[in-house]
Amino acid sequence: MLNPWLALETGADAAERTGQVRRAHEEFVTRGAIGSQVRNVVAESWQRCAGASVEPEGVTGIDLADADLVAYRSAHPLARVMPLFRELLGTVADDGAHLLSVCDENGRMLWVEGHSQVQRHAERMNFVPGARWSERYSGTNAPGTALAVDHAVQIFTAEHYCRPVQAWTCAAAPVHDPRTHRLIGAVDITGGDHLAAPQSLALVQATARAAEAYLAELSAAGGTSATRAPVLNALGRDEAVFDSGGGAPLRLGRRHSEIAVLLAAHPEGLTGERLALELYGERAVTPVTLRAELSRLRGLLGPLLESRPYRLRTLPHTDHDAVGEALADGDLRTALFAYRGPLLPLSEAPGVVRLRRLLEDRLRRALLASREPALLEEWVRTPWGEDDLEIWEALLSVRQGGSARNTALAGRVRELRRAYGLETPAGS
Repeated sequence: MLNPWLALETGADAAERTGQVRRAHEEFVTRGAIGSQVRNVVAESWQRCAGASVEPEGVTGIDLADADLVAYRSAHPLARVMPLFRELLGTVADDGAHLLSVCDENGRMLWVEGHSQVQRHAERMNFVPGARWSERYSGTNAPGTALAVDHAVQIFTAEHYCRPVQAWTCAAAPVHDPRTHRLIGAVDITGGDHLAAPQSLALVQATARAAEAYLAELSAAGGTSATRAPVLNALGRDEAVFDSGGGAPLRLGRRHSEIAVLLAAHPEGLTGERLALELYGERAVTPVTLRAELSRLRGLLGPLLESRPYRLRTLPHTDHDAVGEALADGDLRTALFAYRGPLLPLSEAPGVVRLRRLLEDRLRRALLASREPALLEEWVRTPWGEDDLEIWEALLSVRQGGSARNTALAGRVRELRRAYGLETPAGS
């Protein structure tokens, strides 16, 4: 196939292809084998789903509804482009055979619109606003997989990992913040197998690009690059991205990322001696080494980097700050979804390690205090929370009962307690 993101080759028989993929899906969920007839993007998604223990017969839950949903989506950046989505894809949804949906960067559905009869069919699999359609919750599906791989994709009938979704075909494209280039969501059309055509993929791709262009116009209208604060993103990434508000964002090297994060956290500035201590700890490092790093960073940031003391002339807004601000406001849900992972996770700079631990501890303490099952579950489904015994124990304590789900929770807690040497293995 020339385009690996398309579900069907031109002229392919849809019914025959459905049968092939359904047999391959059965082979995978029963034996773990993937045949050559499965597209790579789908095969890799199935493997991620199996690794996340997604239930092939499962249906995702709804974790945001009513006033909470209205407030959350009205504050989301994609709310500003919903009129554009409706203009470009509304007629497709209104023809009675398709749905237009828009989700956030975590796969939570914000809007699902279209013909009422089609919506009723979709409600049976919880394809509704407030439901989570990331791969970890709903298996392989166009919006969830588009977010996972950051690329527009079609998912055709039995390519869906969860069987209740296999009657549908969908095409989705990710949408990015034009300033920070961060993923902010995806736009999707869902319907019958006739959507497995090049036109549907091209349509959602063009719509996503139009949305990004519109957001860029709105950002430009809000002020010139000289008046907009810079943006620094460093959560969940080893190399920070710095956007000064003018020109293309910069991907900083690891040492420069550490310096930028430390200076952003100290608006009053740091002396050379203090900065060296925050970067290198007690290791013997000559002042020349630090000055050389700062000279190279100044070559990237220009007059934004000042000296005596070292500081950033204009304080950037950081994703680290966004989490902290949400926690300070008592908005745990926003804080959790803004937390994209540990701060510069591979950094061993003492000052960065301290900031990383402080933020993670604040967020974990808030989660434990909240005792909200959906938020606790969100944490343990992440790579940085999957082995967090304390959160797993809290989740088990608030999900009392004898269901198979709780039995699995109890098993996971026992497994982690054994791994940490807190529980004696049976039979020992």
